[in-house]
Amino acid sequence: MSKGARNRTTKTGDGGSAKTAKSGKSAKSGTAAKSTAGKSALGGGGGKGRGRASRGVGLPQERNWGSYIFYGVISLIAVAAIAFAAIQANKPPIDGLEEFGDLKQGHTTSPVKYAQTPPVGGDHDPTWQNCGVYDKQLRNENAVHSLEHGAVWITYRPGLPAAQLNKLKQIVQSNDYTLLSPYPGLDSPIVLSAWGSQLKLDDASDPRVNEFLKMFVQGKQTPEPGALCSEGKATP
Repeated sequence: MSKGARNRTTKTGDGGSAKTAKSGKSAKSGTAAKSTAGKSALGGGGGKGRGRASRGVGLPQERNWGSYIFYGVISLIAVAAIAFAAIQANKPPIDGLEEFGDLKQGHTTSPVKYAQTPPVGGDHDPTWQNCGVYDKQLRNENAVHSLEHGAVWITYRPGLPAAQLNKLKQIVQSNDYTLLSPYPGLDSPIVLSAWGSQLKLDDASDPRVNEFLKMFVQGKQTPEPGALCSEGKATP
């Protein structure tokens, strides 16, 4: 091979090397440009872009905390409402009302020992006591039969002031299915009794008298609703 040929080859080789180097630089420049473009698209090219992105991500978290608080308050209100309803359900419908269950309803002509004074139910005489006003003590067994028919028995301690006694008489005379009689040994001046329920009072003008009558005269507690409170026993 001649020297000239070698020289041309060398030049050609040098030129090729030069072209290769330039090509490498161009590739690096392209990669850098793509990287820069990618950062710009993601908003990460500058400090301001990063700050705006951070605030955008934080907003949903604040809204979520508000939702948690809102639903938490609603839950507390619901729990309080349920608790209040439970308390009201267990509260006596009339302040001071006593209630008794598991009362027998058999008939007997023998004296009965009752758990309450006056009695509010249990075995009783086959004949009921007529409703009305009495000035002498009634026999328990006959009065209890009247309670079974849905009557309310109002008893009072002997010696009750005349004004209060007259008030009770007016109440009984104005209401069907009610009885009034004295009852020695009461631990309260006035006691109202219905089948399974009793209320002790100090004064005939107490508004609970009317509340008791409204609830229990022929009320839901009546074992034999509609049964007579007349045509029975008319004397104490």
